[in-house]
Amino acid sequence: MTLVIVIQLLIVLALIFIGARTGGIGLGIYGMLGVFILVFVFGLQPGKVPIDVMLIIVSVITATAMLEAAGGLDYLVQVAARFLRKHPEHITYYGPLTTWLFCLVAGTAHTSYSLLPIISEIATNNKIRPERPMTVATIAASLGITGSPMSAATAALISNDLLGAQGIELKDILLICIPASFIAILVAAFVQNFVGKELEDDPEYQRRVREGLIVSEEEGASVQKASYDKRAKYSVFAFLAGVVLVVLFGSVPSLRPSFEVNGVPERLSMTDTIEMVMMSVAVLILLVSRANVGKAVSGNIFQAGMVAVVAIFGIAWMGDTFFTGNMEFFRTQISHIVTQYPYLFSVALFLMSIMLFSQAAAVRTLYPLGIALGISPLALIAMFPAVNGYFFIPNYPTEVAAINFDRTGTTRIGKYVLNHSFQLAGFITTIVSIGLGYVITLFY
Repeated sequence: MTLVIVIQLLIVLALIFIGARTGGIGLGIYGMLGVFILVFVFGLQPGKVPIDVMLIIVSVITATAMLEAAGGLDYLVQVAARFLRKHPEHITYYGPLTTWLFCLVAGTAHTSYSLLPIISEIATNNKIRPERPMTVATIAASLGITGSPMSAATAALISNDLLGAQGIELKDILLICIPASFIAILVAAFVQNFVGKELEDDPEYQRRVREGLIVSEEEGASVQKASYDKRAKYSVFAFLAGVVLVVLFGSVPSLRPSFEVNGVPERLSMTDTIEMVMMSVAVLILLVSRANVGKAVSGNIFQAGMVAVVAIFGIAWMGDTFFTGNMEFFRTQISHIVTQYPYLFSVALFLMSIMLFSQAAAVRTLYPLGIALGISPLALIAMFPAVNGYFFIPNYPTEVAAINFDRTGTTRIGKYVLNHSFQLAGFITTIVSIGLGYVITLFY
């Protein structure tokens, strides 16, 4: 029996690896192949299809894509750029906090693409080593996902078949993860201020200056000087209103309507609430901005979101099928170890996220196991930032973008690949945010 489970696990891990290497919808389609093998070859009962999570992603991404099409994201970048240029001496702190805040609001780290060249330009022009703010800013954008009321990962965590069934509400995640993440970013930024040589003493920077590869160009000037239609501003207000409503309904459940089902009062779930609110917000943005619907569908936000839906469809279903089908084995063999040393589960989350390149997929794949093993729901919230481990291998799009945007060459991949610029900031934010999350739960 144990040998069969090991074989199944190896197949699951192999398909995850191949899917991740394939990229795009590869994770989803190889995950679906895994479901087929587990069910038709090994005879396991299919696990739960993560329908709720997929529909939340669709609704949130639709609203965010409409915001992008309306010019709302560009307007927010303009506002952020103005703020950052007024405080260039604090770019190592304010840059990461800005990308983090963008992700908290929008629910996706892809919003950082427009900010990274601005952060790099401000640091370079003020003779600050760009590696310092760029690495923390990139990591902070991902960390914002594990605390954003708009993110697919948070939606997965509070869904009815995960922590939502354990009595956990959206407010619990926000109250634990947001302050923990905020402090973790400040700690990482403080440490990063002492990393590497000063910019003017860096050999790579000196070489690029000698060869004329670095010129005094204002990369972000166009963003600073650009003027935007008032309708773009209105779209931002509409989107933020949706974010506020989601947080309000999640923090005060009594505001959500209740219905009588089979004689028992049942309150509208947070999953359904998010879907209704964000789809309505998409309509509101369309009305106030007259955005082009076709532009929304062809934009980066919508395409990345749909890839995430397919990935979660296949990977999460495969993971649920494997763990549910072998739950008795996990309960008898490792439940006492994980219960006694719960931090081991955070290590598993971290490793899984490295392979999946998706926080939501890591949550939906492993959290059912954590719940079944009896780990405290509050402890599972504290471990939420562990799903940000994909910085470990420097091939995630935001990391690649940060390296390319740094004209000085200080943000780099090392000789041995894994000794890259993002490791220190990534481990600091992950460890500190999890540790602080645990501390907060003690007083919760």
